[in-house]
Amino acid sequence: MDSYRELTVWQKSVDLCVLLYKLTETFPKSELYGLVSQMRRCCVGIPSNIAEGQRRGHRTEYIQFLRIAYGSGAELETQILIAFKIGYLSQEDHVTLVQTMDEIMKMLNRLINKLLQPTT
Repeated sequence: MDSYRELTVWQKSVDLCVLLYKLTETFPKSELYGLVSQMRRCCVGIPSNIAEGQRRGHRTEYIQFLRIAYGSGAELETQILIAFKIGYLSQEDHVTLVQTMDEIMKMLNRLINKLLQPTT
C-alpha cells in the first residue's frame, strides 16, 4: 500500500469525523469546550494517527499509532454513549455512530493483527 489514503479504515474514519462535526453542532453551546471538544479531538485522532503511523515507515511505529487510534476510538465510543444518555443524540444518530464505530474498530483491530504477523 502506497498511502494511508487507500485504507478503507482511514476513509471511513474521515467520514465519521465529518458526520460527528455536523452532529455536535446541535449540542448546547455550554458543551463547546466540554463534550463537543473532547469528541471532536478523539474522532480526528483516529484518521490522524492512522496517517502518521503509516507515513513513519516502520512497522512497529505504525502498529503503535494504530493502537493509539484504537484507544481514541474507545474514548469516542464512551463519549457517544454519554451524549446519547444525556439526550444530545437521537436514537437514530446514536445507532449510526455506534455501527460506524464498531466497523472502524474491527478494521483497526484486523489491521493491527495483520501487521503483527511475521513477514515472509
